[in-house]
Amino acid sequence: MISVIIPALNEAASIQEVVQFARRHPLVTEVLVVDDGSIDGTPQLAQQAGARVISSTLLGKGASMEDGLWAAQNEVVVYLDGDLQGLAEDLIERMSLPVREGRADFVKAKFTRAAGRVTVLTARPLIRTFFPELAHIEQPLAGIIAARRSFLRNLRFETDYGVDVGLLIDAAAAGARIEQVDIGHIQHDSQSLEVLGDMASQVVRVILERAARYGRLASGQLQEVEEVERRTQSELAIICQRLGKVQRLALFDLDGTLVRGRFIVALAQRYNKSDQLANYLDNPELSSEERTRRIAQLFAGLSKKDLEELARALPLQPGAAECVVALKRLGFRVGIITDSFFLVAETIRRRVFADFSIAHVLRFRQGILTGEVHLCQAMFHPHGCTAHSLCKANALLHLSEQFQLPPSQILAVGDTDADACMLRLAGLGVAFQPKSETLRQAAKFAIENSLDELVPLVEAHLFGVG
Repeated sequence: MISVIIPALNEAASIQEVVQFARRHPLVTEVLVVDDGSIDGTPQLAQQAGARVISSTLLGKGASMEDGLWAAQNEVVVYLDGDLQGLAEDLIERMSLPVREGRADFVKAKFTRAAGRVTVLTARPLIRTFFPELAHIEQPLAGIIAARRSFLRNLRFETDYGVDVGLLIDAAAAGARIEQVDIGHIQHDSQSLEVLGDMASQVVRVILERAARYGRLASGQLQEVEEVERRTQSELAIICQRLGKVQRLALFDLDGTLVRGRFIVALAQRYNKSDQLANYLDNPELSSEERTRRIAQLFAGLSKKDLEELARALPLQPGAAECVVALKRLGFRVGIITDSFFLVAETIRRRVFADFSIAHVLRFRQGILTGEVHLCQAMFHPHGCTAHSLCKANALLHLSEQFQLPPSQILAVGDTDADACMLRLAGLGVAFQPKSETLRQAAKFAIENSLDELVPLVEAHLFGVG
C-alpha cells in the first residue's frame, strides 16, 4: 500500500485535482495534505477531495514533508507538489514500482518542464562541483519522490526549499540505491523572482553545508557564509524588500504573547544559569543595550542547535498560529518584534506562519555562540522614542515610514511594559494578558484570556463587524 504526501501552501486552484489524481491509484490508501498556514481555503478543499489534512508544525516545505512522513501509515511513500498539472495517469505506479519491487530505496522524478531556473543556474553547477557522482540526476530539486518510509526517517529534512536536494545528497551518502524515473512533461505554477531568489539561497546553503559535512568543503568557510547570511536576513531593508507592498501590518511581541513564558528564562533553567540571569533580567540599573549584551555573554558556549531545539519546544499560546493565519486572511502582513534573538524569533515565526521577525542577532563561530550580539538597528530611530534609545516602538516607526502606513492600519500586541511604547504608537494597540497597569493604559484594548479574542476585536475595529 502507498501513502501520498502533499505539502501545500495556498494551492486552492489545483489541490483538489492533485488529491483526486492520487486517490485514483488502486494501491493508494491515504492521501496526506500537510498545510503550511494557507489563507485561501486549501485545507478545506483538500479535505473535500478526500485527503487527510494536518497542519505543519513549522513554516517551510521541508518541515511539511517531514510532518507528513511521520503521519504516514504505509511503508511506501510518494511525495507530490500541490501545484502540479497535467500529470500522467501512471505517474504514481512508475514512481513507486522500483521501491515496491525492492530495486531502489530512493526514487527521483525525471521530467521536462518550462521553467527550472534555480535548477539550471544554481543546483546542478554546484552538484557537479561537489558531488559529481550525482551529476546525472536531471531534477535534483524535484519534489516528486518515492521512497521507503523507514529509510527516509533516518535522513535529515531541511525545513525549507533546500529539502529535496538535501535528501538526495544524504541518501547517496547513506549508500541508498537511487533511481530516476521519467514521468514526461509536467506543469508547475510560475514563481516570482523574489521567491526564486529565496529558493536559490536555500538550495546553495544546503549544498554547501552537505559539501562541508562530507569533507568536500572546509566547514569554517561555510559557517562564516551562514553568519553573513543570517545577519543580512535580519536587516530591515531586506525585510521590507521581501514584504513588498503592505496595506496592513500586525506586530506581535514574542515572550508571553506568542509563546508561553520567556525563552531566555527557559534557556537559563535548562543550563543552570537562572541565578546569573536574574542579575540582568529586568534590572532597572542596566540599559536595554547593556542587558542584551550581558545576556548574550552569559550563554556563550552553547550551540546554535541548543537554541533552535528549545525554540521548537517552547509551548505556543493557544490559538497563536490560528490568529496569525486569520490576520493574514484580513490582509495583514504579520511580524514579530522582540527583545530576544533573531534565531529564536525566526523559529517561532515559522511555527505560527508569520511573515518576518525583528530581533537582535547572536554571533556564532563554528556553530557555537561566542557571546557577541549585534543589536537590532531597526530598534534605533533618530526621531523615535524619547524614553528609550533601544525600543520596539522605533521599529514600528521605521516600518510605518517605509510602507507609508497610517497608524490606523497598524496593530501591535504585547504583554509587558517593554511593549508599552509600541502599543501606544500603534493605531490599534492591544495588551494581551497585561502584566501591569502601565501596559493596560498604553493600549487601546486589553485581552484577558486567549488570542482567540483578537481577530473579532480587529474585525470590529476595521470593519465595524460584531
